[in-house]
Amino acid sequence: MPDRETLHVAEFHGDGISAELSQSVHQVAAALPLRVQFHPVDLTLASRNADPKACYDAAVAAITTHRVAMKYPTVTDKESPNKVLRERCNFSVIHRPVASLPGVKTRHDGKVNLHIIRIAVGGTYEDAGRRIGDDVAVSIRVIERRPSREAALYAFRLARRLSAGVTSSSKHTIQRATDGLFEEIVRDVAREFGDVPHHCELFDSLLYKLLLKPENYRVIVTPNEYGDFLSDMACGMVGSLGLGASANYSFDAAGNVALALFDPAGGTAPDIAGKGICNPSAALLAFSMLLTHAGFRGLDTMLDEAVRGAIANGESTRDLGGSLDTSQFTAAVCRRLSPAGRA
Repeated sequence: MPDRETLHVAEFHGDGISAELSQSVHQVAAALPLRVQFHPVDLTLASRNADPKACYDAAVAAITTHRVAMKYPTVTDKESPNKVLRERCNFSVIHRPVASLPGVKTRHDGKVNLHIIRIAVGGTYEDAGRRIGDDVAVSIRVIERRPSREAALYAFRLARRLSAGVTSSSKHTIQRATDGLFEEIVRDVAREFGDVPHHCELFDSLLYKLLLKPENYRVIVTPNEYGDFLSDMACGMVGSLGLGASANYSFDAAGNVALALFDPAGGTAPDIAGKGICNPSAALLAFSMLLTHAGFRGLDTMLDEAVRGAIANGESTRDLGGSLDTSQFTAAVCRRLSPAGRA
């Protein structure tokens, strides 16, 4: 294939089930009518312990060169690799789509089709705090204008493409200065998108209403920790954290995405690592998000539907009630990507 049809992807290898997830993504990529060139970077704990600077420098160089990256789960030891990459690459926005999948048993009857947009920095996560004397601890809550505006812009642009509205959510009636600033920034951005409906929802009320009727919500933008809580709850509503794909974005001065990193939401799963039974769905859905971002919109839909179609047909891994191992599930997805499988 000519080079214009080659997609170059930085690939950050991690720990536990990382190698198995990477193998699944590679097999699926090879089944697509597209040449995908992966550029690996070793971010395993052993490599980071040996020379952390070299590891992170290589990762930053790779994603800066290729603009997109796949990352697999990494152990947090002396530091969080996710936090280091967030700081080094200026990732300010996390996008987590969560949708109901036919064939996955849940304890919730509502249909979920959410895009959760979370500020990736600040909030209560920015400051670990400190003890004052024996009985007092204090930490600072941080809300910044730039990442808040970038998150709001991303949410409204996404909602416009989806012909949907935007819900901003926080505790602005209590955290009047910090969450109040966030909501003020969202309202300012909303004025630039007169065709996109916007309403503000207190976070506790949002959780209640979302559980009652998730169909009423499509795009939600929140500060850091609220989006973290909401993402995990939404994955619980659709039946598994193993179905959660995620994207991290940094932006240029014009508000356009500069760098993008895609990863499964789950962890390293050391208890099943190397056994060939992990569920690669979230990694494959993250790769589908990467294809969307890279402009391969037909292929992203093809892959997304192949993953969901396999699961709906009962061809799923054990964590979802099926009987397939990792390679068997990957093969089922690949069959659906072939011309015969799509017929």
